[in-house]
Amino acid sequence: METVIHPMAVVEDGAKIGAGVKIGPFCTVGPEVELGDGCQLISHVALAGRTTIGPRSRIFPFASIGHIPQDLKYRGEPSTLTIGADCMIREGVTMNPGTEGGGLKTVIGDRCAFLANSHVGHDTRVGNDCILSNNVMLAGHVTVGDYVIFGGGSAVIQYARVGSHAFVGGMSGLENDLIPYGMAMGNRAHLAGLNIIGLRRRGFTREQIHDIRRAYRLLFADEGTLSERVEDVAEEFSTHPFVHEILDFIREGKDRSICTPRDPVGTP
Repeated sequence: METVIHPMAVVEDGAKIGAGVKIGPFCTVGPEVELGDGCQLISHVALAGRTTIGPRSRIFPFASIGHIPQDLKYRGEPSTLTIGADCMIREGVTMNPGTEGGGLKTVIGDRCAFLANSHVGHDTRVGNDCILSNNVMLAGHVTVGDYVIFGGGSAVIQYARVGSHAFVGGMSGLENDLIPYGMAMGNRAHLAGLNIIGLRRRGFTREQIHDIRRAYRLLFADEGTLSERVEDVAEEFSTHPFVHEILDFIREGKDRSICTPRDPVGTP
């Protein structure tokens, strides 16, 4: 594969450019950037810092990737931004590397899509196969599982966790942790059920969805405390790994608040 660098692009000495990379006009690539094989920078892309981008990822005009974090406590510590393979980063996207207070690294998984003007803050972790629609904002220190979809204009507060296969509705403001398979909606987002459509699209069987739905109803019923309901559900669904993914997520959060329904959920 032939690497093609437009004569009006600036690639600084030290940058590592893989095979078959295409760098369009008016792009700038900093001296510590690494581009995997087959990456494509369309035009007007600015790459800086200790940034590594996986093979075959595409970045569109006016994206700013790897510039210093938007954190006033940042003092130039050697942090990194790592982006996986086969990602699509559309116009105006911003992604920042980590800080000392968050482990010095921001990490993006494989096959993710970041639509126009979305933002990934410092020290955030995004899993595989995620979609950030236009104008989505992830603050610093956010953790996102696999197969998560964020609707346009949604925002996630710092340190929040979003479980795998979850869905955040457009224009929602997520202030609390969102369980795996959950769906959050609203200005100050509440748990609005399960992401059933997403589960069907990803091949979950009818029986698996039924079990997750039944566990959800038990978890968010109005009897007892959440910790008591977690243990009750763990006992009843002892052989159901998808249910235990939700339970583990809740336990790992310890004292963090989770997104809950506005009204108690009726038990099955």
